[in-house]
Amino acid sequence: MQQSYRLPPAWKVIWITGASTGIGRELALSLAASGAKVAVSARSAEKLTELERASPNIKAYPLDVTNPEQSAATASAIARDLGPIDVAILGAGLWIPMAGDDFDAPDVIQSMTVNYIGAANVLGPLIPAMIARKSGHIAVIASVAGYRGLPQATAYAPTKAALICLCETLYLDLKRHNVAVTVINPGFVDTPMTKVNDFPMPFLMGPQEAADIIIKGLIGGGFEIVFPWRMKMLTKFTRILPYSLFFALTKRITPKRKT
Repeated sequence: MQQSYRLPPAWKVIWITGASTGIGRELALSLAASGAKVAVSARSAEKLTELERASPNIKAYPLDVTNPEQSAATASAIARDLGPIDVAILGAGLWIPMAGDDFDAPDVIQSMTVNYIGAANVLGPLIPAMIARKSGHIAVIASVAGYRGLPQATAYAPTKAALICLCETLYLDLKRHNVAVTVINPGFVDTPMTKVNDFPMPFLMGPQEAADIIIKGLIGGGFEIVFPWRMKMLTKFTRILPYSLFFALTKRITPKRKT
């Protein structure tokens, strides 16, 4: 049975992008079980239809977030069908493992287009609507990979660093309009996206556990949600290291690549 939560009364309509699998799917199921109307978006219409069948509180809105016109039209459709969007959780993302010596510009551009530009396309219609109502909550799923440059994350880590910085810049500007901003920085979560990894993933957790932490964190307020706690401690520590120590430590703990 899906876990349910006591949601804030203002959370009537929630929009989740990247909802077809993994964390997004578990968030949708749990929030719907808690009584919210949940709009779910992703490129896979088939998977969204399956998710929609799981709860009368879930409604599917297929979307490619890299398309700004489609993103704006989807936001309008949700508001028309379900009501004003109270909470938006932006989780659409792309993970392409890439080491620096395998640099591929098209993959780097695609990663930034999906992960960062895709979020911007969704924020475009969301922010003015929330400012006009003087209410709303925006949550963006970034990653602990955005804290420092890491091996094999050449295409991915910079996109997450950009999202973290974006949320930091939005936080104070939107707070004066009574619009909350939260950045979500997970470590390794067992999802279809991480199945391709051929390297150790420390402190790996399941998507339902991740969703539980995220929902509780969003209910509690605050700017950042980061987990698991051991990954939090490790990655927060690396942020304060000078480059010489950071590079030495990273080299020591990174498995050697097969040639």
